[in-house]
Amino acid sequence: MTKTQILNAFFATLAAVALTLLSLPAQAAGPACAPRGAMVERLSSQFGETRRGIGLGTQGRIVEIFASEATGSWTIVVTLPDGRACLMASGLNWEDRMDDLAHLADAQA
Repeated sequence: MTKTQILNAFFATLAAVALTLLSLPAQAAGPACAPRGAMVERLSSQFGETRRGIGLGTQGRIVEIFASEATGSWTIVVTLPDGRACLMASGLNWEDRMDDLAHLADAQA
């Protein structure tokens, strides 16, 4: 599969999610959610994304970032205490960065 085909599939999936959300009643609209296992499987199989970071949010929520070096796609997922994972944001041109920002603390001292 070429990079263009992968990007087209990515945007087609985003469009499908957007259309699904637009077709829901106004009170039910919100982030796309699914059981966490299903969400992780889809990110892996369809976009080649793996978990790159994790943190604990408020109210027992887990925030994870998934990304793919091959496609450059990335996704932010929030998993709720009940096991539902919700897609919060996604995009392209992901870069893994491990910048040493210690020098910034010295500049402010």
